[in-house]
Amino acid sequence: MQRSKLRFGVLALLFALCFAAIGAGAALATQTYMVNARTDLRSALTNLEAANSNKGGHRANAINFVKQALNEVNLGIEYAQ
Repeated sequence: MQRSKLRFGVLALLFALCFAAIGAGAALATQTYMVNARTDLRSALTNLEAANSNKGGHRANAINFVKQALNEVNLGIEYAQ
């Protein structure tokens, strides 16, 4: 009887760990917020590039910062996969 309880406990623990790992993998694979951020940054970059003047250099700075942010988001997505 003691042995079957131990065996049941070990199997239950393994079962729980497997489902936790699957759930964590699915959460990392989805990365909804990171993908949404990348989409928004691409839209911002398109709008900044379409602007008609440089606004005293601030438009160019903003373009560079958005490109840097896009790079970081892409690196983050790659890292999590």
